[in-house]
Amino acid sequence: QVQLVESGGGLVQAGGSLRLSCAASGRTFSNYAMGWFRQAPGKEREFVATISRYGIITYYADSVKGRFTISRDNAKNMVYLQMNSLLPEDTGVYYCAAPLVSSASGSVYVDSRSYNYWGQGTQVTVSS
Repeated sequence: QVQLVESGGGLVQAGGSLRLSCAASGRTFSNYAMGWFRQAPGKEREFVATISRYGIITYYADSVKGRFTISRDNAKNMVYLQMNSLLPEDTGVYYCAAPLVSSASGSVYVDSRSYNYWGQGTQVTVSS
């Protein structure tokens, strides 16, 4: 049973930073690319960042490029999202996601339909 558990969300002022963590369990973590998504109130879930199975390849939404950094520690079964220079429009519930099938070493996934496992989410609120 694959489980993803996010943590690290909270309330922060614009310009501040947060680091989200996602703990994965239930299978060999290093076999899979991982992703972060977010959902703002009244909006659809959107892609934020993705990372390949060994962390070599990363890809970001244009809206967060240069401010957010995705990383992973395969020894600890963890994936992280470092968020700097936060903006009010970054407010939302942030979700960690994993695909069903193992990933090629260079694969990353932007489409939410590529992910089958989702965490419960962690709330990020950025005040202006």
